[in-house]
Amino acid sequence: MAKNIRKAVLLLAMLSVIVGMFTACSNKKSDDGRTTFTVGFDAEFPPYGYKDDSGEYVGFDLDLAQEVSERNGWNLVKQPIDWDSKDMELSSGSIDCIWNGFTLNGREREYTWSKAYIDNSQVVIVKSGSGIKKLEDLKGKVVIVQADSSALAAFTGEDATEENLALAAQFKTLQQVSDYNSAFMNLESGSADAVCMDMGVANYELNARGGRFRMLSQHVSNEQYGIGFKLGNTELRDKVQSTLLDMLDDGTFVEVGLILEESKRRLDDMLYSKPVALVKKINTAKERTKTITLTSSKVLTFNESVLNKVLL
Repeated sequence: MAKNIRKAVLLLAMLSVIVGMFTACSNKKSDDGRTTFTVGFDAEFPPYGYKDDSGEYVGFDLDLAQEVSERNGWNLVKQPIDWDSKDMELSSGSIDCIWNGFTLNGREREYTWSKAYIDNSQVVIVKSGSGIKKLEDLKGKVVIVQADSSALAAFTGEDATEENLALAAQFKTLQQVSDYNSAFMNLESGSADAVCMDMGVANYELNARGGRFRMLSQHVSNEQYGIGFKLGNTELRDKVQSTLLDMLDDGTFVEVGLILEESKRRLDDMLYSKPVALVKKINTAKERTKTITLTSSKVLTFNESVLNKVLL
């Protein structure tokens, strides 16, 4: 009897593993029979993902996802999510990945990641007439961050620097909001003194809001963006990453950025202090690396150099 029970338990365990493997590699089908690729994103995170004036979800990351889907014969499903619920959405299978200016630093073991494709920084935004000139001036001030964001982690997370932890301890309060529209409303009303956020989004917001705010020159932290897949789903990750490499090789990755610029979502508002688009390692004797850089002056530069760390 005990032997039969052990066999049943072993069989159930094997079935669980098999089902898990199948789930990680399977894809849902749309009505036309094509595989769907469902991307989870914050719909209020321009220029990476947001709703335009016509009500369409657009953005740099969503345009990249659209091209990846078309090349693989998939139907892209743009699924806006509550950022606080992103892990639940991913683990339940409601979305296939999180692709929306998603910081991988400090989360390396929580997801199966693509290689980093964007360098970014956390910066501080204040009103143009504010007396806050440097990070030290935030002592005793009300500082806003988005809930479960990299900015919050930079001040309170396990990987936060001692300097940032000490600074945050001297804030009057560190407030969390669900979206950046709320953050800027609080900043403009005077109920908050500063907002900490991603540089790419900050540049976009500064341009859109007509000079009422400015950015401090000091950065809170530096980080990288990647695409986050459910832990263990290497099959889908590898397919998407391989397609991105093809897009880099044929120039489509750059074209996506230029299309955004032409539609008045300016490329230089999308990028940052170190505007690395994608970096691909090529197999040569000297292990040299191609780097395509999108610069804030909107000049496309090609460099070939040996890098200590290959991003993609």
